[in-house]
Parts: sequence; structure tokens; C-alpha cells
Amino acid sequence: MKNKAYPFYFASGALFLYLLFFVLPSMMGLFYAFTDWNSYTTEVNWVGLDNFKTIFFSTSQGYISFIKNTVVFTIATIILKTVIALGLAVLLTQGIKRLSYIHRVIMYLPAVLPMLVVSLIFKSILNPATGFLNTMLNDVGLGFLAQKWLTDIHLALPSVIGVDTWKGVGYIMVILIAGLQAISKDYYEAASIDGASGWNTFTNITLPLLMPVLSVTTVLNLLYGLKVFDIIFVLTNGGPGRATDTVYTAIFQDFSKGRFGIATALSTLLFLVMVLLGYFVIRLMHREETE
Repeated sequence: MKNKAYPFYFASGALFLYLLFFVLPSMMGLFYAFTDWNSYTTEVNWVGLDNFKTIFFSTSQGYISFIKNTVVFTIATIILKTVIALGLAVLLTQGIKRLSYIHRVIMYLPAVLPMLVVSLIFKSILNPATGFLNTMLNDVGLGFLAQKWLTDIHLALPSVIGVDTWKGVGYIMVILIAGLQAISKDYYEAASIDGASGWNTFTNITLPLLMPVLSVTTVLNLLYGLKVFDIIFVLTNGGPGRATDTVYTAIFQDFSKGRFGIATALSTLLFLVMVLLGYFVIRLMHREETE
């Protein structure tokens, strides 16, 4: 029987909806990024690169600090999630054998919880006056470790990073476990026969063969970190003193204030950065894999 490709019009409905609700708004957003579109007037005037100049050169608006917070959050969560998840994945596949599936479920459970629920719980736990963490530290005689976790300008962002790492490390761990289980045991048997140490086996077999999976998790963490919003909005609402504001919270606040043009410019800039960084990370890690 002769194989026939499905007619193009089979996908025309889905393609039309994709163009209508994704491509067209994206193109309109790109146009409005170069305008002074706002809620205070019905006129929309072309302003060229003025919105982008405001983002990069205006000291009063503080967009550079928001970009810096986003970069710090992204890099920190990528490193922490990857290192911790990789350690747990190796431990639960090559170390702990007894009840390993139960341990995996326990480690993965935080990833199942809604981010809103996790944020509200940790907002209560980290409350400097009545939170469980400070109360426990005081009760066990470690009151000197009690801190203003979400209200100290120097501790707020690290606290948010810690909560997000706790929430997301299980998800990355599961992906890495799947990658580890896909590696043939023949490599490890050959290394054992040659007398290779555990560290040499890890660095020369596990890491290189796990690189495709690590590239996927890195891109996932990168894209998530750059557009983080909900956990920061609930935990700190960008405070104290906008010390935890990120690009997405700034976009939300500008839209709330009716500054649609500059908010669209900021979101367009973030989209381009995400595409470029994702592309270069994949290329870089793919090159390391082939080498």
C-alpha cells in the first residue's frame, strides 16, 4: 500500500490558532517596544530606542539592578540545582540500593507542590518574628543564627534562591537519574577491571556520557531562572527595597502602572536574551560532548 502524507490542511486549524495567539501578538509586542504606549493617553507614538535607553542607562528606574538580580538568581539556581541533583542522582542509582525508589519519591515531592503553596509556606517559615525557623533556632540555643531572612536587604535574595533550589532540585534529579540509567553498565565494568577509582569513573565516564542530559537541564534551569516571577512575587514582592526584583517582576510592575511600551521593550529584550543564551548553551555543551 502506497504511503501518503497527510494533507497540509489537516494542521491548518492548529497553525491558524498558533499564528493568531502567539506569532501575531509577538510581532505586535516587538512593534510596541519602540513606542510610548501607555494607559494615560490613546496616542501611540514611535520613540525608537528610547525605551531601551531607559532600561540600560536610567539610574532612577533601576532596571540594571533588576537585570543583575535575575542573572544572580539564574546562575545560582543553575549551579545549586545541578550539583545537588547530580549528587542525589548518583547516590540513588549507584550508592543507596535499599528503598531507593522511596527515597526518590521523597526527593521529588517538592517538585509536585504548586509554587504558590511552597512560597506561602516558606513565607511563614522564614518570618523573622513568628517563623518556624527562627523560633526553632531560639529554642535550641542557636538564636545567634536567627536572621531576618526575607526582610534583610542582603539575605532576601539568597533566601529566595534557597527556597527555589529546594523546590526544583527533585525535578532535575529525576531527569539526571534517567540519564544515568541510560548509560551502559559495560563502561563501569571495564573501568572496574582496569582498576579505576570512583572519582576517575565519574569524571571520565559518567560526566561525559551525561553531558546531553546536563545540557537539557541547564537550558531548562536557564529559561526558568530568567523568567522567574511567582516565587519572588509571593515571598518578597520584590522587596526589601526592591532588592529581589527581577526582570519579570519589573515587567509586571510596569504593566500595572500603565507603562506598556517600556514593559513590552523589557519583555522583548528578555525573550531575545533567552533565545540567544539557550542556543549558545546547547552549542557549547554539544561541542564538549563531541570532544
